[in-house]
Amino acid sequence: MLDYKFIKDNLEAVKQNIANRNMVADADLVVTLYDERTTLVTELQNLQQKRNANAAAMKQKLDAETRQKYIDEGKSLKDSISETESKLADIETKLDEAARKIPNMANPAAPVGKVDTENLEVKKVGTPRKFEFKPKDHVQLGESLDLIDFDRGTKVSGPKFYYLKNEAVFLEQALIMYALNTLRKHGFTTFITPDVAKEEILKGIGFNPRGNESNVYTLEEEGTCLVATAEITLGGYHSGEILDKSKLPLFYCGLSHCFRREAGAAGHFSKGLYRVHQFDKVEMFVYCLPEQSNDLHEKLRLIEEEIFEGLGLPFRVVDTCTGDLGAPAYRKWDLEAWMPGRSDAEHPDGDYGEVTSTSNCTDYQARRLNVKYHDDDGKNKYVHMLNGTAIAVGRAMLAILENYQNADGSITVPEVLVPYCGFDKIGPKTDSTSPLYRTAKAGK
Repeated sequence: MLDYKFIKDNLEAVKQNIANRNMVADADLVVTLYDERTTLVTELQNLQQKRNANAAAMKQKLDAETRQKYIDEGKSLKDSISETESKLADIETKLDEAARKIPNMANPAAPVGKVDTENLEVKKVGTPRKFEFKPKDHVQLGESLDLIDFDRGTKVSGPKFYYLKNEAVFLEQALIMYALNTLRKHGFTTFITPDVAKEEILKGIGFNPRGNESNVYTLEEEGTCLVATAEITLGGYHSGEILDKSKLPLFYCGLSHCFRREAGAAGHFSKGLYRVHQFDKVEMFVYCLPEQSNDLHEKLRLIEEEIFEGLGLPFRVVDTCTGDLGAPAYRKWDLEAWMPGRSDAEHPDGDYGEVTSTSNCTDYQARRLNVKYHDDDGKNKYVHMLNGTAIAVGRAMLAILENYQNADGSITVPEVLVPYCGFDKIGPKTDSTSPLYRTAKAGK
């Protein structure tokens, strides 16, 4: 969250930032409650000083009448302190609730806009492939090659669940290993994180655990949720801690299952693997000093670019507009890979679709999770926290299937993944090019 005093001292800028992000929050209420809290704190301190003075006076030799006067005054002060403490606790609860709705300030360079179509393209890498045949989308490819079973996923678990089968299982594991080894090369500490986190951790990161707008699954009567990303568990890893300045920055990456309700998500381009309730992801997370965060944000984006350049997938980088940032992000970059299956009348050959993002959340999450470092001036200060997707496996697999398809219906495996997969092509299961078909024949 933002510092209360910052909101008060920069009220108009905070209100404009809320408007630019197309969010609903009451900065005026925060300032009113902050002033009320300040008044109550001062009042409580004065009452406590009077109580202390009264207690000190009671230790002196007093006549009965004077002693009774101090006793009565002491009781009155005790009641007043209790009443003021109750009022203060109520105000602090309301202040915290109102302040948590205020989004982080956006980088002045971030484009102002309401929806993702107003994101600003800043870079393109690679050239979309021109097919000499009519390409299939990944749903058609997955079904024809017996790689993905959406129908039985729906039958067993509900819509937006699926089974990966055959070579797709190895392709998923290959993408994970490829991402983890890339991050290991860059000095990241690797984790497999819990799939469950406490509601207070989700709130600290910026997720809303409950309500119609919530995108997470809550475990009823447990006070916990299924995680939507390892950003939650990696961000909560050092909650309530004071970090050693000399050890910063800390580079972490976490592999986790991700569970999302995707409330309200629909549309032609949300089909198949693009928007599902469960998927695997390798997430990057950084704790750093405030003066390091802008440069490290660039570093995370360049790592994402390195991963997708290695996969040979055309992509573009966009500077996310204010309305698409989400509450915690100061600035966010999205990588959008070329997806031939995203074709329509306006884009007959396909279009770009988001595959990764990286956000600099400055001290917004650190304030909510109380993560600090001990600075050279002897004061404890909030760290900056950043996150970025290395691989969201479903969307990466989608892009690979669609971009690497061949006229005969087979899929060529990107060269960097072949050592992890153990095969370089995926074909029909009765086709001699299929590694699983060859394995089955060899076993007879």
